Amino acid sequence: MVQQVDTFEFPAGLEWVNTSQVPQTEQLRGRVTLLYFWTYDCTHCVNLLADLAWLENRHHDGLCVIGVHTPRYDAQRSGAAVLKAVNRHQLRHPVASDPGFALWQRLGVQAWPSVVLLDTQARPAAIFTGEGRRQELDRRITDLLDDAIANDTRVYDSWPAVSRPEPRLPLSFPSRVIATDSHLYISDTAHHRVLETTLDGTVQRQFGAGNAGYWDGRLADCGLSSPQGLALLKDCLYIADTGNHAIRRVRLLGGDVDTVAGTGKAGRERPQLHPDPTSVSLCAPVDVIAHNEHLYFTVAGQHQVWDLDLTRRTLDVLAGSGRFGVDDGAGSYASFAQPAGIAALGSALIVADAGGGAIRAIRLADRQVTTVVGKGPWEFGDAAGNRDTVRLQHPLSVAVDPRGLVFVADSYNSKLKAINLKSGETRSFNLPYRFHEPEGVSASHGALWVANTNAHEIVRVDLSNGSCQRIAIGE
Repeated sequence: MVQQVDTFEFPAGLEWVNTSQVPQTEQLRGRVTLLYFWTYDCTHCVNLLADLAWLENRHHDGLCVIGVHTPRYDAQRSGAAVLKAVNRHQLRHPVASDPGFALWQRLGVQAWPSVVLLDTQARPAAIFTGEGRRQELDRRITDLLDDAIANDTRVYDSWPAVSRPEPRLPLSFPSRVIATDSHLYISDTAHHRVLETTLDGTVQRQFGAGNAGYWDGRLADCGLSSPQGLALLKDCLYIADTGNHAIRRVRLLGGDVDTVAGTGKAGRERPQLHPDPTSVSLCAPVDVIAHNEHLYFTVAGQHQVWDLDLTRRTLDVLAGSGRFGVDDGAGSYASFAQPAGIAALGSALIVADAGGGAIRAIRLADRQVTTVVGKGPWEFGDAAGNRDTVRLQHPLSVAVDPRGLVFVADSYNSKLKAINLKSGETRSFNLPYRFHEPEGVSASHGALWVANTNAHEIVRVDLSNGSCQRIAIGE
């Protein structure tokens, strides 16, 4: 139940990241106000944003949407970091940063994500916890607006859009990059497309129209939504189409794009050797790796790793109970915490378990899951050294070296780290380059290729001498 507040006002300590005009209580009167509490690392919070966009459009003449960011991680406490997330998700309503949880506590919020509705007199009327409650929210908003009509208190003017946009650059929040002998493939995530470029950055082809959508087609005549993970197998490029909750395939010879798993809508199914992968709904695939005629991909919204057998064309849960946690064990006895990056090394998979601040390993022979480094969801930080002392902060990508080194994009520490898989010994790279929440790292041709996400760029790190080169994509 929402905590009762007689007169609603925003606390003075909030930092409004994308507007200089602080919403006042008098401006809210006559409209229903939707306050949502989120943290930008949370998949469920990001899923909620699609419902909010739908509600904003449906009730454009009576609904005011306002975001309140309450951080889980130290790196999220600055308004600048929150503004990056606001722009990545193309939010055009006011968003406040509340690192002290002042408004959260005042309204009795208890979990991410949560929505608090204020009636047309700016009084708290209801609280909804979790995602997937679009219809309930719609009904309650409609009822509150109807009450305002009956009482002749409704205002019909649209709430004005606000923004402090990113600079216009060729890339927008790129999250993954992989290199071949002659090409780079880049997930240009906030542009909703994947680029094929030369190694020096000349764009050759584009997959995805550049606007969020979900349809098959050829080259730019197809729809992607916030694509992230990429994997190459033979003449195909596979894409973790995160915003569409699907795995897509590009046939590189002709550029045709189709769907190999997922329905285009978020779901919570648990397939067991399912014979029709495109009929199975899943939630937020983030990364994908091709290995021995299998596609393995992380499903962050369900805290699992799935297995698409390309020979048998079946879909299965490889590991993860679906519970949020960092528990070792075999198959469904193990737990993950929003797993993100994935790579293959010999007969094992290496997983960046973002929400657990951990690097995990899955032995393919028996699906046994073990923890390489990391202590769990609330023991994050920035520390190298031996296995017991290592702390990461929301690692989002891993790449492997045949010698047993694991390279990590330690995203919220804005660092690259290297882990000895056998001993767990970890060191941070001391590089003459500044990274900004890098989300993607891959190893190829004696170099690390890094998606320096919040700087909107791709960087090549030479492993022999540590030199860093920004690749001029599309310039």
